[in-house]
Amino acid sequence: MVRMVTLPRIALVGRPNVGKSTLFNRIVGRRKAIIDSRPGSTRDRNYAQTAWQGAAFELIDTGGLLFETDDPLLGPASEQAERAIDEADLVLLVVDGRAGLLPDDAAIAARLRKSGKKVVVAVNKIEGGSDGVAEFARLGFDTLVPLSAEHGRGVGDLLDEALAHLPKVEAGEEASAPLKIALVGRPNVGKSSLLNRFLGQERAVVSPVPGTTRDAVDSLMEKGGKRYLFVDTAGIRRQRHLKENVDHVSVVQARRALERADVAVVMLDATEGLREMDATIAGYAVEAGRPTIVAVNKWDVADERGLKQRAFTEDIRDRLKFLSWAPVVYVSARTGKGLSALLAAAERAATASRARITTGALNRLLADAGRRYAPKAAKGNAPVKILYATQLGVAPPTFALSLNHPVDLHFSYRRYLENQLRENLQLEGTPIVIKVRTRKH
Repeated sequence: MVRMVTLPRIALVGRPNVGKSTLFNRIVGRRKAIIDSRPGSTRDRNYAQTAWQGAAFELIDTGGLLFETDDPLLGPASEQAERAIDEADLVLLVVDGRAGLLPDDAAIAARLRKSGKKVVVAVNKIEGGSDGVAEFARLGFDTLVPLSAEHGRGVGDLLDEALAHLPKVEAGEEASAPLKIALVGRPNVGKSSLLNRFLGQERAVVSPVPGTTRDAVDSLMEKGGKRYLFVDTAGIRRQRHLKENVDHVSVVQARRALERADVAVVMLDATEGLREMDATIAGYAVEAGRPTIVAVNKWDVADERGLKQRAFTEDIRDRLKFLSWAPVVYVSARTGKGLSALLAAAERAATASRARITTGALNRLLADAGRRYAPKAAKGNAPVKILYATQLGVAPPTFALSLNHPVDLHFSYRRYLENQLRENLQLEGTPIVIKVRTRKH
C-alpha cells in the first residue's frame, strides 16, 4: 500500500505572477521554487514540509490558474492547481495588491467557493499599510491578510491565521527521515511518469513537450512501512541548449537536488539508447558523491524493438566506465514493471554508502589484497607498501591509506582496492573515496 504522509496541507493558489512561488520560498526558507517574471514558470505542484511556531504542515505551490489558454503547458498547470485544491485542508488565495482585483481573481474565488475549502486571501505586494486590500473583500471570503512576500512583511500573520484553522501537528513528531531519491536525466526520459507511477497519481505534469518539468518537485511516499522523498528534477540539457534563463536555473536545481539526495537514480531511455548527455548527467551524480542506480526506462517496448538486457547493460558498462559499480535496473513507468526492484536497489545503495568497517578488519582486508597483488606507484620503481589504513567517513565511504613513500598509487591499483572493498563489504551502488597519505618509514 502506498500512501502520502499526513500533515495538514496548505495550497497556494492564484492567477499567474501574483507571487505564489516567492511566498512559497519565503515560508519554506530556501530558494526552492523557480522565480521567473513570465507566467507559467511553476507548472507542477511543488511540495515542502515546514513548520511555523512549532506547528508542522505541508505547503503546496501551484502553477497559475488560467481558464482560457492555448499554451499546451499552462493548461495542465491549471489541472495541477485544481488537484492541489482537492488535496488541501486550507487554501491561500494569493492576489496582487498592486494590480488590484481582476476578473481571473473573481473566477478563481468562485471555483474555490464551490470546493467548500477554508480560504484565506493573501493580498501580496502590499509594501506598507493596507491600501489596496479592501477591494478584495468583494471576493466573498472572511479573512484578508496584507503582506509582502518579497520583503517578508506580514507572512507571519498569514501563517498565524492559516494554522489557526488546522489541526496542530507538533514539529518533530514526524517519523524518521525518509530516503531522499533524486531522479535525474535528459528531458523526456520519463522522470515525471516514473514519479507518477510510484505515487499512483498525476502529481507532476507529464507532457510530450521536452522540458515540461522546470522545478524540482519533492514528493513524499510511504510503501511497506518505509518512507521515500522523491526529487523529480527538470531534465538536464547541454549548456548551449539553455536558451531560457529558467532552464539554466533548472540545471542548477537538478545539481542541487543531487547534493541533498541520499541516492541518485540516473534515468536512461531504452528507445533512444545512450547519449553523450547521459554520461554528463551521470558524472554530476558521481561528482556529488552520491550512491547511484542506473534505471533504463521504457523497457516495456524492449521485445518489439529487439532489445536485450545483457547487450544494453554491456553498452552501459562500456560507455559509463566510471559507473561500473552502479546497479542497472530495467523499468517501465508505463506498466510499473521494475519499480520494486528500483526501490530495493536504492535502499541497498544508501545502506552501502553509510557502511563502516573497524580499523582492524580494514587493515586485514588490505593486507590480504596486498599479498595477492603488490601495490604499484603511479610513478617510479620504488617498492610501495601500505603501512596503515583507516576509514575517515561515510556517504560516501572514505578511506585513508598511509604509504611508505611519498608517491601516489597507480589508478589500476586504486581500482583493484576499490573492488576488494566492494566485494568484501557489500558496497554495491556507492562510490568509494581512497585518499593517500605518506610518511617516512
